[in-house]
Amino acid sequence: MVKKNVIILGAAGRDFHNFNTYFRGNAQYNVVAFTAAQIPDIDGRKYPKELAGGDLYPDGIPIYTQDELPKLIKNLKVDECIFAYSDISYQKLMNIGAQVNAAGADFTLLGPKHTMLKSTKPVIAVGATRTGCGKSQTSRRIIELLMTHGLRVVAVRHPMCYGDLNAQKVQRFATVDDLKRNKCTIEEMEEFEPHVIRGNVIYAGVDYQAILTAAENDPSGCDIILWDGGNNDFPFFRPDLMVGVADPHRPGAEISYYPGEVVARIADVIVINKIDTANIEGIQAVRDNIQKINPKAIVVDGASPITVDKPQLIKGKKVLVVEDGPTLTHGDMKIGAGSVAAKKFGAAELVDPREYAVGRLADTYKTYPDIGTLLPAMGYGEQQIRDLERTIEKTPCDTVIIATPIDLNRIIRIKQPTVKVGYDLQEIGKPDLTDVISEFLKKNCIAEKGCVCCN
Repeated sequence: MVKKNVIILGAAGRDFHNFNTYFRGNAQYNVVAFTAAQIPDIDGRKYPKELAGGDLYPDGIPIYTQDELPKLIKNLKVDECIFAYSDISYQKLMNIGAQVNAAGADFTLLGPKHTMLKSTKPVIAVGATRTGCGKSQTSRRIIELLMTHGLRVVAVRHPMCYGDLNAQKVQRFATVDDLKRNKCTIEEMEEFEPHVIRGNVIYAGVDYQAILTAAENDPSGCDIILWDGGNNDFPFFRPDLMVGVADPHRPGAEISYYPGEVVARIADVIVINKIDTANIEGIQAVRDNIQKINPKAIVVDGASPITVDKPQLIKGKKVLVVEDGPTLTHGDMKIGAGSVAAKKFGAAELVDPREYAVGRLADTYKTYPDIGTLLPAMGYGEQQIRDLERTIEKTPCDTVIIATPIDLNRIIRIKQPTVKVGYDLQEIGKPDLTDVISEFLKKNCIAEKGCVCCN
């Protein structure tokens, strides 16, 4: 039998998972390389032999930049390229497919059958049609509802594997100190911290079979697993209830971005979020598209009302708005909670930070020139964090509006006065998530603590 030489195209997340679930230990294939996109400083490393399987990959697997793909296909005699990252338009996706085919290789997308893991516990999964739709606040809302039923919820987050991969094989976060101990990036803290400060355990890492086993047997107990998705990817665990989130600020994304349309098509429930700030045409376009591709889905209307701790520091002031990094970069968002707060509370001006950006932040604006007058909170590594701090320091503003899920004052030194913006999911009308979760628990006979209905 002749092995197929394979390259997996990724961004330090789905690519590693696809390898672990489909290729690791599979003698029909030889994964000769990963390539990296979207996330800085991933290429130049290796997927370690300890995670790859020492027998077939005693030297590990090298990670190259995706820019080298045609040359790699030729030099490594590659038969097949597996696309394995998210939040990409169909146009860009098939541009890459054409590049792969032109170099002589097959272009493949692995689906749920070969990549979803089955849990021994009930799984509720949250995904989205694009980065920045509001998955995190939807996940928090679902966890709150489950906890009112006395259920112990363990969250598992889509991977953000940017450090020591062996050390990140299985990560458990129960306290803010756990975030510090694991040297989390800003992006990781933005996703993990809201869970742990509410008293929930959350897992993440590299090997999701090992993570799933650990979550199912968590020492604090586990009645239900909540999959908290990343970007617009579909879950790594097979869900018993799939909740998708769509954004009417980007109507049409639910049928034009991969793999967000997969999420929209497999969802049992779709939350149309941010209808408090979107226009009627965008909301209706999303409704129409959902009706066409998934008419059986329950549609929940949602808003993300903002809260501001010091609105007096916004009115009449020149403000710098700092938003979530991935939402502004590969998420393509031009408006966020910070810019909404600036407008609502009467800022005199949004200061454009681009001419003051330094180092890696300046590079980010070159890579994503359409970000506009917002500052992405890029923090994938120590240098980016320092560059973010320096960029804020150089920007001439009266107030910094922090619209990231965590307070950046805890991570970097900000000399200007700051305002923190918060946001949570608020359902509007019926059906709502209370109805959805109650019906799910009843249908699956998941009893509250002390309930004797099944005994």
